[in-house]
Amino acid sequence: MTILLFFTVLFVLILVHEWGHFIVAKKTGMRVEEFGIGFPPKLFSRVWHGTEYSFNALPIGGFVRIFGENAQDAAEEAEAGGDVSGSFTSKSKLAQAAVLIAGVTMNILFAWLLFTVVFVMGVPSAVTEEEATDNATLVVTSVLDGAPAADANIPLGAEIVSLRSGETQLDTLTPSAFADFAGAATDPIELTYLEGEVTETVTLSPAAGFIPDEPERQAIGVALALIETVKQPIHLALYDGFLTTVSSLVAITVGIASLLVQSIQGTADFSQVAGPVGIVGLVGDAAAFGLTSLLMFTAIISLNLAVINMLPFPALDGGRLLFVAIEAVTRRPINPVWVARLNVAGFVLLMLLMVAVTWNDIARLL
Repeated sequence: MTILLFFTVLFVLILVHEWGHFIVAKKTGMRVEEFGIGFPPKLFSRVWHGTEYSFNALPIGGFVRIFGENAQDAAEEAEAGGDVSGSFTSKSKLAQAAVLIAGVTMNILFAWLLFTVVFVMGVPSAVTEEEATDNATLVVTSVLDGAPAADANIPLGAEIVSLRSGETQLDTLTPSAFADFAGAATDPIELTYLEGEVTETVTLSPAAGFIPDEPERQAIGVALALIETVKQPIHLALYDGFLTTVSSLVAITVGIASLLVQSIQGTADFSQVAGPVGIVGLVGDAAAFGLTSLLMFTAIISLNLAVINMLPFPALDGGRLLFVAIEAVTRRPINPVWVARLNVAGFVLLMLLMVAVTWNDIARLL
């Protein structure tokens, strides 16, 4: 199931990216030869308004073939007396740049859409005791090492269901009431919590020395928060979704830039970099927390794809955009043979990097 979710997320994100290239190429008058859903082998196709729409066997995204993306093909067509007015290279540098940027732009807009949907559906958020309604739940946010709660293996994210000491039961489940109850308990505490769909009850004795400001006060060593699903109206969701998209995009850009600089310096820590195998696990973890968590994770992956695609590296959109910028400044085309060679070399290096990251993922699992 997790692998199926991973391929679904990948399929949607790549398709959204390629749709951006496709729609802008069409709007700028370029001849789009094929818009493929999935990757070959081809199952069936249909030609409509000069473009072949193909449905392919490998459901891992999609692709767009624009006539003249390879300048050498356009040159050969021109020499043969063919019509090259709709080729990629025949259009203005601004139009070419717009097509190249469109894929990344669609990934960013798609992330904004996903964040907005999540905020409309409702996001589990920490609320104060004054803000909380009857729908709020008391959740464990951290457990101190060596504390009674750690010895009882109370997991992070567990929802506190009830708290009892002797014949006394805590009626109001709030962080302050919980702390007061544990601090005044003279008998062992029976704590019932819910993790996922499993309910567990543990018995533990509060101990002193875990509260820095009150070393003599008893506690079980947990930090708690009231969590409630907060839903937003569409106008606020759009605004907060936009802010979340921008802040996430900045953070991802800074993170990837720092990793690249550290890689050059030889100080990069690749243990925190996830490849396909690692992302499969992360997708499963996100899905386990519900649909909103999966949508949030998909939005973050979409923004990562956007940033990576804009790197000025051959075979990526950023590398192709760099070639367009150089041609615009020098006012003459780059030799298409060298462009093709650089793109092939870039693709090979990217595949080698993918293999290395995947190997690192597998090594962490062993």
